[in-house]
Amino acid sequence: MFTGIVATVGRIVRVQPFESNDGDAGLHLYIDAGALDLSDVGLGDSIAIQGACMTVVALQEREFQVDVSRESLNLTVGLAQPGEVNLEKALRIGDAIGGHLVSGHVDGLGSVERYEQVGESRELVIRVPAQLAKYLAYKGSVTVNGISLTVNRVEDMPDKKGSNISINVIPHTQEVTTLRNVKAGDKVNLEIDTIARYVERMLSAPGAVDIHRGA
Repeated sequence: MFTGIVATVGRIVRVQPFESNDGDAGLHLYIDAGALDLSDVGLGDSIAIQGACMTVVALQEREFQVDVSRESLNLTVGLAQPGEVNLEKALRIGDAIGGHLVSGHVDGLGSVERYEQVGESRELVIRVPAQLAKYLAYKGSVTVNGISLTVNRVEDMPDKKGSNISINVIPHTQEVTTLRNVKAGDKVNLEIDTIARYVERMLSAPGAVDIHRGA
């Protein structure tokens, strides 16, 4: 588990394809950890990279390596080429939860519609696909590229092809995450709030409680 509070921005410095004969191999990533403290990280530990939970398979003083399957590459952005990435170590018992509980499992991709200065902050508008939009609500939480953010507005599209969500990004978040590189038209990794998934299951499963009748 994670909290969506990015510890630092690292960098994928090298991408090496797995050896495969089918042309559909995953990738081995070499990552410069930046300011991330690796002193308590061991082989097999989890680190969220752009919001995707990955397992450390090799470790040096300031660099770690992960293997990314083709399935993960097909469902995410920002992991297939060198560049800056948001990093967060897995949550430990006793750590502060500054954001919200995040699993590190990307649910889908959103598309940045606008990212513009509004007063001292920036407004980030993301088009969210219909299968994820139903889980998002005003003042609810969403994870964007591994960052815990608050939804300020949800606008459902008349064509039923998703919704636009509006997020206020304060200067600090802009400066210390990869949001500083985002522009209109970019794809972003999205993870919905885990609680929303449980609520849907409780209301839709066979024998679910009718909250209006209490039985």
